[in-house]
Amino acid sequence: MDYRKIFDSNVSPENFDKWRFNYCNELFNDVIAYSGLDDKKAALEIGPGTGQATEPILKTGCSYLAIELGENFAQDMKRKFDSYDNFQIVNADFETYNFGKNRFDLVYSAATIQWIPEELAFTKIHNMLKSDGTLAMFFTVTDDKTPNEALYKKIQEVYDEYFKPETPYNLHFECSNAINYGFINFEHHEYYETIEYNADEYVSFISIMAPHLTLPEPYKSKFYAGIRDAILSFGNKIVLKNTITLYLTRKS
Repeated sequence: MDYRKIFDSNVSPENFDKWRFNYCNELFNDVIAYSGLDDKKAALEIGPGTGQATEPILKTGCSYLAIELGENFAQDMKRKFDSYDNFQIVNADFETYNFGKNRFDLVYSAATIQWIPEELAFTKIHNMLKSDGTLAMFFTVTDDKTPNEALYKKIQEVYDEYFKPETPYNLHFECSNAINYGFINFEHHEYYETIEYNADEYVSFISIMAPHLTLPEPYKSKFYAGIRDAILSFGNKIVLKNTITLYLTRKS
């Protein structure tokens, strides 16, 4: 199974857009300041999905290009952002797409670069960046254990019994390894947020996660019912503490 395609083929753009985390203004301010992005520069977004990290970059006036593997997501991006004169998207695979002579001042990824083999990702991006160009990588890590100790234990019991995905999710990508491929001035920033969901909202949220999308029946129905019942039994509320992590580095 190609996990890179699982979202586009199993989640509607509307649901993905509703439940995928967005990113804070402080993060975009740091990316733009570090890269010096403005209307004279060019940016490439790898795998924008439905555009959770797109508009703040477009608003700089830069020449923006996205490459999106999912056909449905690419069409959704066009619908949302075609009104921007500086917007362009190609529906293609970053790993194999030939960017020709295009060179960028910023290449960035919002929770997508981990799908690309490390050597290919860093080498190709380094070659496509202009001298002193910026690579930005950001992710959201969710802590649902610390704020919900007893509920978390009950949820883990549901996972132990019913969470049997067809394909294990075992991706690992070490952003700091960029320095092994000609990048310098590596920086790490963190931003924090707290979100509360009720049972139905939380089930909708986890239902767009990659490994959850491969759950077969009868496990899938029992799994989601178990999660919902667990949250209902704890006052119909679960608290998520998110750490949004940004890595910035520069082509030497």
